[in-house]
Order: sequence, then C-alpha cells, then structure tokens
Amino acid sequence: MEKIPEQSEFDGLRIVLYGPESTGKSTLANQLAAHYQEPQVSEFARVYLQEKMDRTGTVCSFGDIVPIAIGQRESENKAATQAGRLLFCDTDILETYVYSTIYFNRAPQELVRSLKASSYDLYLLMDIDTKWTPDDLRDRPQERKSIFKKFQQTLEEFKQPYKIITELGHQRFLNAIAAIDDLLL
Repeated sequence: MEKIPEQSEFDGLRIVLYGPESTGKSTLANQLAAHYQEPQVSEFARVYLQEKMDRTGTVCSFGDIVPIAIGQRESENKAATQAGRLLFCDTDILETYVYSTIYFNRAPQELVRSLKASSYDLYLLMDIDTKWTPDDLRDRPQERKSIFKKFQQTLEEFKQPYKIITELGHQRFLNAIAAIDDLLL
C-alpha cells in the first residue's frame, strides 16, 4: 500500500478550511492567503477527481482515497516551505477521511494512521448557510445538514480545535479573520 507522507516541520500555524462541499472553502482560502500574505494549499481532490471523471467518466472509488491523501499532503508540505507564520489549507486529509466514511462507510488504515500523526492549529468549519452550487463532482445537496454534522463530529472525535464560520460574503471573511486573529494573540 502507498504511504502518506508525514507532515513536514513548520514553525507557523496551520489553518484548515474544512467542511461540506459548496460552502466557500476555496474562495475563503484564497482571500485569507491574500489578506495575510501567506501561501495556501489548494484542494487536491477536486483536481484529481475532475481529471479522473474527464478521462474515464467515473467518480471516486475507495482506491482513490490514499492517492488523494498523498497528493494533499505533498501539496501541503511543499507550501509549508514557502510559508512564514501561517499556512492555509483548502481542506486536508481529515476531509478526505470524512468523505471516505460518507461514501464507503470506511477509511483506509493508512489514512487513519496518518491522521493520528498530524497536527493542525485551527479548523475553520464552514457552515452550510451558503447557496448550493452544482458542478460535475458535487452531489447530495439534500444531505447538507447531516454531512455538516458528520464533519463536526469528526473534528470532535479527533479532538481538533475548530470554529464554525457563518454568514455570507465579506462578513464570512471577517468572521474567519476574527477566528485566526484570536489564535495569533
């Protein structure tokens, strides 16, 4: 089985934009990275799965979970070499774990092992108060509330620090800044 790389050393704070699809994670990650002038790690799964769909016409399989986690961790480790005091992660391998349990009712042991050895300073759990925007990869808009609860329960299960980010537009951005600034003080 492929091995997920360990997290690289990083003296700053790792902030994860986390939660159900279509909640503004990527938009907010870009805004926060620009505001704090720090790098952000893009969501690896989105590119990986879109390329798979375009190439084969198929969606995510259980066999894709570890390669997605590997790609996400490699991207994070690379960005950490360019970061100063903050690193913004547009999802992480905990998000991969949540989707694995939602779609396959299980997660690879390699992923669980890697999660237990990972450390993040703050998860910004994105509320589902945003409008659903469909695309090739998004599904289950009627299950947003239960999926949000699964994301929150997983943070608590793995004892991760988090703040729920609510509101829309500029206020959502300000709420995220407030949560990060509280951590920086």
